[in-house]
Amino acid sequence: MNVNFWDTVPVTSTASPLSASTVELSPSYAIPLTLVLLSMPLVLVQIWVSLAIAVFGLFLLFQTVTLRLRFTKTDLDIYRGETLIRRFPYKDWQNWRIFWTPFPILFYFKEVKSIHFLPILFDPKALQACLEARCPRI
Repeated sequence: MNVNFWDTVPVTSTASPLSASTVELSPSYAIPLTLVLLSMPLVLVQIWVSLAIAVFGLFLLFQTVTLRLRFTKTDLDIYRGETLIRRFPYKDWQNWRIFWTPFPILFYFKEVKSIHFLPILFDPKALQACLEARCPRI
């Protein structure tokens, strides 16, 4: 039986992704916790690799706790707490993609002048729904 990750994750955003209101995505701790847990048995094989993976996992865990993605009518906004740290207007987007459907790990989008890669630290199902509703792929 082929189980798709999208079918197993509930949408827990603050509003319906298809509405015109602002949607803040719920955090997803899957990637940071997987990295931290994966680093534990690696201590027996290679301590430095294990330590590097654990530190990266803890860094992503911190980012998951502190960062928020908010989809507005016109922009994707990234907040740290209540402080806006970056705004990405949809009108500048050329393409987007979420990599590896069974366990989404990376969100890519291309603007007119730059390319961005973000680890999936947010509810992947709500992320996909918001992207499809607000910025359909070309």
